[in-house]
Amino acid sequence: MVNPAEPHRLRLHADTEVCAGAGQCVRAAPDLFDQDDDGLVVLLRTEVPAEARERALAAADWCPSGAVALRGPR
Repeated sequence: MVNPAEPHRLRLHADTEVCAGAGQCVRAAPDLFDQDDDGLVVLLRTEVPAEARERALAAADWCPSGAVALRGPR
């Protein structure tokens, strides 16, 4: 559920079909991402809190396969 006080929060999306298992997302934002036993991206949460915004943007930028995406205002 979206907090009415923060209607423009970024949301994380991950596509495990294209994930290469590089782990750049985990390096950028270990509070938002993990990897499963095969090394594929796992979202720890879908809404990005304000204090994690820059880390989430870095994770999406650093993802070599484009598996990590953000939706919402940047």
